Amino acid sequence: MLTYVIIVIAIALVFDFLNGFHDAANSIATVVSTRVLSPRTAVIWAAAFNFIAAFVFGTGVAKAIGSGIVDTAKVDVPVVFGALLGAIVWNLLTWYYGLPSSSSHALVGGIAGAAISKAGWSVIIAKGWYPILAFIVLSPVIGFVLGGLNMAIVSWLCRNADRNRTAAIFRKLQLLSAAIYSLGHGGNDAQKTMGIIVMLLNAGGLGGYAVGGHTLFGREHSIALWIILICHFAIAMGTMSGGWRIVKTMGQKITHLQPVGGFCAETAAATTIIGATIGHIPISTTHAITGAILGVGSVKGLRTVRWQWGERIVWAWILTIPASALIAACSYRIIALVSPAR
Repeated sequence: MLTYVIIVIAIALVFDFLNGFHDAANSIATVVSTRVLSPRTAVIWAAAFNFIAAFVFGTGVAKAIGSGIVDTAKVDVPVVFGALLGAIVWNLLTWYYGLPSSSSHALVGGIAGAAISKAGWSVIIAKGWYPILAFIVLSPVIGFVLGGLNMAIVSWLCRNADRNRTAAIFRKLQLLSAAIYSLGHGGNDAQKTMGIIVMLLNAGGLGGYAVGGHTLFGREHSIALWIILICHFAIAMGTMSGGWRIVKTMGQKITHLQPVGGFCAETAAATTIIGATIGHIPISTTHAITGAILGVGSVKGLRTVRWQWGERIVWAWILTIPASALIAACSYRIIALVSPAR
């Protein structure tokens, strides 16, 4: 059993890596498209703050994923394995087609699909799904409103300023906004893999290895330090590897961004993500940054936004949870037939 669990932990870290790889575009698209940083420097910058987030945020989001959305008493190792495969396959498909879908929703969809396949609909904890489903709508809306508001305020404040000087200032400020966004991204998304590793260890009868109880930079953590560090390391390495197909979509095909727009979008998205993380809500960082970019673009004029890309992205959002759930359910059925943990 121990060997089996270790293998599935490795697969969880693959998902975490792919999460960073897939969502690297969200972290760096604006700072690359505005040419504030080169792609190589941008991914190093984002990855560094993905990892630093391990020492900033607690583990509330991990708890929501690990025990708040399905009845863990009915979860076994093959369920977790199937959930991860559902999320990984969907992430790779959307990466291939350049669609910035949500790794977070792929994971929760995978957990639900595999768990339902094993134990039926009664395994779902409804109250745990309310904030997740609500923020499918709320996170892009909040990002859109904050992005538009930021852009409107900055445009008014700088209305009489020299354009070249303003651009130079916001090129520097965008380094800060990109760092804060990457901090929020790492803080929310790495915790989702922490949660599924805790679920896995409990399902495999190894829950003692998941228990923390230590204090890190004045913050109490209920999850073992080794889980926190490896999850943040994996997502940072994924970010380092990039995700250039989606960078092009986020940074160029939705709307053309200048440094001031990039700063406004990143600040809006970071505010949305960090607020949700403090509230222990697992949200889609992709939704937040896409909404923010659309909000910034709309202030410059509705015609400057290529809304057909927004439509394609919305379809990816709608399909993510059911598609990853279906893949996970099928994966669980196959795994359960050959699993040593039947």
